[in-house]
Amino acid sequence: MEKIPMTRTGYTKLETELKQLKSVERPAIIKAIAEAREHGDLSENAEYHSAREKQSFIEGRIKELEGVIGLAEVIDPTTLNGSVKFGATVTVVDEDTDEEKTWQIVGEHEANIESGLLNIKSPIARALIGKDEGDSVEVRTPGGDRAYEILKIVYK
Repeated sequence: MEKIPMTRTGYTKLETELKQLKSVERPAIIKAIAEAREHGDLSENAEYHSAREKQSFIEGRIKELEGVIGLAEVIDPTTLNGSVKFGATVTVVDEDTDEEKTWQIVGEHEANIESGLLNIKSPIARALIGKDEGDSVEVRTPGGDRAYEILKIVYK
């Protein structure tokens, strides 16, 4: 299987979520299922069915996280420099609106555009990869075509 690139911060968040699910959420839902069973007829027991559904979600998420963590390739951006690549924090200016934006290019499992974490597989990140400060990039986004100029590339 293909390795999944991610930053140390993203890897730590996934590990923390996995630990929480295994040590807190899983035991709590097992207890809730046991309590719901004590209420009698399971076929008409909404608490039981709700708890089982939540258990199914928790177990699925645990398997997903274990798979991602197992394939993770942690990349330390501070060891990199030069043109835009994974881990770069890139400041761009929209050539039409003069609006500045700053994004860090991260793995898909840690991406959060509202927090400035841009999925490496996104159209914008793919357009930025390999470019240098001062370069212009054309990006076809769901909201239409955009043109950005790269102002600054930082690896932190």
